[in-house]
Amino acid sequence: MSPLVAGTLKTPRPISRLCVFCGASAGARPEYEADARRLGAQLAQRRITLIYGGGRAGLMGAVADSALDHGGQVIGVITRLLQNRELEHKGVTSLHVVETMHERKMMMANLADAFIALPGGLGTLDELFEILAWAQLGIHSKPVGLLNTHGYYDTLMGFLDLVERESFLRLNHRTAIVLSADPASIVDQLAVAV
Repeated sequence: MSPLVAGTLKTPRPISRLCVFCGASAGARPEYEADARRLGAQLAQRRITLIYGGGRAGLMGAVADSALDHGGQVIGVITRLLQNRELEHKGVTSLHVVETMHERKMMMANLADAFIALPGGLGTLDELFEILAWAQLGIHSKPVGLLNTHGYYDTLMGFLDLVERESFLRLNHRTAIVLSADPASIVDQLAVAV
């Protein structure tokens, strides 16, 4: 697969593959899993292929299971280390096994037309911030969204306001990031942003 390089992803096109970053845990609130399942169903109903981290647990498993249950296509990308720990989802349409986390993120980014981060921990934030940094550097111009279930990303957006005020951010995060608490609405907004 060709590397993600500046200028290769500038052409607007309809969303046919959407990458979802999310937790391998279900989190503390039932709303997180409910929204992950609603998003998976939305993607399947719109014939948008889900690209995700290939796991079977937590929100990752919930979004993948829901997409599959509704007749959707699901492509997982997982590292060999995580596969060896028997964490991969065995029911996905296609599973790519890579050696490193960087390869995993690169492959997901190359496969996707847009990105959504659901609630998650350090891995989710790592994936989100790398994609945002690549956008700031002009490496891609794909839309990025945050599914803001129960206000999960309110504090993060506030922190990015501070980063911008202190002149450490060149990306206008308030226009570059689609923020919505509704799975159907966020997919609609990302489609317009392409």
